[in-house]
Amino acid sequence: MKVLVTGGAGFIGSHIVDTLVKANLQVYILDNLTTGSFGNISPEAVFLKKDIRDADLKELLARERFDYVIHQAAQTTVGKSLEEPYYDCDVNIRGLVNLLEACRLSEVKRFVFASSAAIYGDTAALPIGEEWEKQPASFYGQSKWTGEQYLNLYYQNFGLEYVALRYANVFGERQGANGEGGVISIFLNKLLAGQELTVYGDGSQTRDYIYVKDVAQANYQALFSDAANRSYNVSTAKETSINELLALLSSMLKEPVTGRNAAMRCNDIQRSVLANQAAYNGLKWKPSYTLSEGLELMLHALQQRLCK
Repeated sequence: MKVLVTGGAGFIGSHIVDTLVKANLQVYILDNLTTGSFGNISPEAVFLKKDIRDADLKELLARERFDYVIHQAAQTTVGKSLEEPYYDCDVNIRGLVNLLEACRLSEVKRFVFASSAAIYGDTAALPIGEEWEKQPASFYGQSKWTGEQYLNLYYQNFGLEYVALRYANVFGERQGANGEGGVISIFLNKLLAGQELTVYGDGSQTRDYIYVKDVAQANYQALFSDAANRSYNVSTAKETSINELLALLSSMLKEPVTGRNAAMRCNDIQRSVLANQAAYNGLKWKPSYTLSEGLELMLHALQQRLCK
């Protein structure tokens, strides 16, 4: 069974590759290394240095005949989408359509898509279910929602099966210290470097933090689920504030962890937590790691890296 993972040298994509390799699948990685790292690439996967926007992508997929495609390659930051909306659209929409066409023509069986909680925007009704109104507050969120609509139309018109996974705030090993959703990585890297933390707002804003290995497992199970051609939240269904996160880090590090307060950023969402019952029912998936367990594993990995 042959699986292509776009963005497989990136943070989430590389963990998905590891999960697929452990399942004895034949794994290929497609990545242009813009944000991905060569060091993340599994030696047990075939690496193809390529961009999803390349004109010859169709020829590549026609030649390799992949059974499944897991699409992680994307422009992933809210801020960059607002600063460079054309680039965001070019990668997240034009790149997606280019890949979908290649999949259609090469008769890929199923397409698994990395979507985002950003499609929901700021809503007072929590936890957010998949059927909630979509009101993205950024071009990034809009591009992900548009991507899901393309998937549905490709299924209706061409029969290309899909599963869209709407990630909550993913954290874990190999995550960069910048970027939207990377607050845990930013905090841990700064703490280990002895630097001051910045808390935007009063710290009461909340997120649903999901450990990256749980996200990788959701992608694996999406490949074979009978409940395809729909979208699922991938989350813990647990709401954690920045202040609660700081308290948890204080407990872990056995020292007070505080931050300097700064003004809230434009387009920041105040509260976010996603319901995950649909994924439990449809994908037979649920998170295996608590926030504390994931933080301990991530902290240990960062400490080991600093000791090298």
